Parts: sequence; C-alpha cells; structure tokens
Amino acid sequence: MAFWQIKNVALKGVTGTVPDNIVKSRDFTFFSEEEADTFDATVGIKNRFLADENTCASDLCFDAAERLMAALDWERDSIDVLIFESVTGDYKTPPTSSILQERLKLPTTTFVLDVPMGCCGCLYAINIAGNLLSAGTAKRALVLIGDTASRMGSQKDKSRVPLFGDGGVALAMEHDENADDILIDFNTLGAGYEALMTPHGGYRHPATIESFKEEDFGKGIIRAPKDALIHGMDVFSFAITKPPVSLKKLMEREQIDKDKDVDFFLIHQANKLIVDRFVKKMKIDPAKAPYNLQKFGNLGGASIPMLMVSEIAEQLASRPLTLVCSAFGLGLTWGSMVMKTQPMLVLPCNKI
Repeated sequence: MAFWQIKNVALKGVTGTVPDNIVKSRDFTFFSEEEADTFDATVGIKNRFLADENTCASDLCFDAAERLMAALDWERDSIDVLIFESVTGDYKTPPTSSILQERLKLPTTTFVLDVPMGCCGCLYAINIAGNLLSAGTAKRALVLIGDTASRMGSQKDKSRVPLFGDGGVALAMEHDENADDILIDFNTLGAGYEALMTPHGGYRHPATIESFKEEDFGKGIIRAPKDALIHGMDVFSFAITKPPVSLKKLMEREQIDKDKDVDFFLIHQANKLIVDRFVKKMKIDPAKAPYNLQKFGNLGGASIPMLMVSEIAEQLASRPLTLVCSAFGLGLTWGSMVMKTQPMLVLPCNKI
C-alpha cells in the first residue's frame, strides 16, 4: 500500500468558479423529455455549467485564485508553490502553471508544476504541494484544479456528454507546525487505462485526418478517435470495487471509526449510481456523504474541493473537522485521504 504522511501543512482556504452557462439534462437534443427525467433520477445530474470555446480551465482557476488570495490577504510574493491540476491545459506546451504564474503576478521564484491526473488529481495535487511545504523551506502554496471536460469529447456522445460539468477551484495551503498530519493512500491499475482515454492526439497516435472521422457505435454514441471516451461498465465496476477497499484499509490502519471519528466523507462525484453504491458498501451514514452532482455534474479533479465549497462551507469555516476523501479515475488511479481541518476561509462559488 502506497502510504503518504504529510506533516506541518494546513488547508487555509478554498473556493470555486464555474462558467456562467447552466445546461439542464433536457437541453441535450439526444435526450427525449422522458430520457432526461430518467437520467436526472438515476445518474443524479440535473444541471452542469459548460464553458464556451473561449474559456479554459485556467481562466476558471485564475478567477478562484485571485479571489482567494485577496480574501486571505496573501501577498503575491509570499506564494512559493503553484500547482495546476488539469487534463485540459491551455496548450500541449508550455505548462499552464507557468502561464498562470505570470497571469497571477507571482514571483519568478515560484515553483510551478502541471499535474494531469484527472478525477484523482485533487489528492495528487494536495500530496505534491503538501510534501513541498512540509519541511518549511516553502511556506505557501496555491493548488489550482480545474477542467473544461465538456470540450474533450464528442457532443454526439450520449454516454459522456451529460456526465461532465466545467469548473475550477483554488486551495490555499500553508506550512503550519500545529497542523494535524494529512494521510493519503494511492493506487494505480495501468492495465485498465483504456477505460478512460482520448485515443488520438498524443504522440503514440498523433492526430491525422482519420482522427476526425466519426463512427456510430449505436445507442446514441457517435465519436471520433480524437474524442475522449468512457467505457461505462468498466469504470463502474472499477469504481465500486477498488476505491472502497483502499478507503477501508486506510481507516483500519489509522483506527478511524466511520461513525464516531469522521465528520464528512467526500467522495468523488462521478455519478449517483457509483456514489450510492460506494456509500452502501462502506456502510456510511448518508448524512455524512454530501452530494453536489445535481448542481455541477462530474467536475473531475475539482469535484472534492467543490463539495467543500457548495455543501459544507459553514462547517469548514466554523469548527474543526475530520474529512475522509475518496477519488478515482484516469489511469486507472484511485486514492483515499484523511485530513483534519481547522476553521478556514471558504468563499462561495463564483460564475464568470
């Protein structure tokens, strides 16, 4: 078991930003009204915010970062680390984190890094930033997580389009010798990578004319090799088996009682079917497992931080909490995290 223990690091604030364009399930032309109602009820996604062709994940994260730094009164030259977690960066090269360093007017001494880990990316980004801050050489980090996943796939792919929303979040992390340890368990199943992928456009399969030729797979699935795809049953099977085992092992290792010791379980908001099965399998009190699927859809790596912003902001701001998190996705990767927080700044989600 790959176990990480991060000392001397605290989460000081969090906020999120989404595009000012809400799309309901019944707005999709490939859904009949009855199908939209069924989708809303079973998958649990009623609304999602979708970016236009001129809005990138970095724009959403930039807005969140600007507001969070201002509210925390963090001086720009105090930021030592900038992490940008996304699979929808501005360009193939250069890294988007370097562009954000300039946009945010951070010092040239800021350590920047792009992390393209998808739905599990929140835990990866927190782990990287936390380890950089732990020794105290670096004092403050901005962790920006976001995707415009709606633009990755075919708009004719009924199996993918309705699942995803676009959004960005900013987390402020700081070296703090009084902070409780952050505990994270990571796992990877590279053999399953084809369940979630974009076949063409990288250097294994560069984009050609063939990459843009659409194929009808039936059941409302029309896509080209350049489009991101989901093998739904493979992902479902993975999500309800591997991540719960990881979470159970981590809690047993740390002797955490799910009923007595945990305030909230923050589970990656993939879809209601997966989250419900996860909660049932782990015998979690549903009141401790908040949803925001109905508001935002699947936000990828930004999913767990947006749960903090939209569902437990008051609790995060007012009292210490023990949070247990589970994320899973591209790779295939999955991880579990235990984080004990002190009262922090939580700004409402913004729309741009």
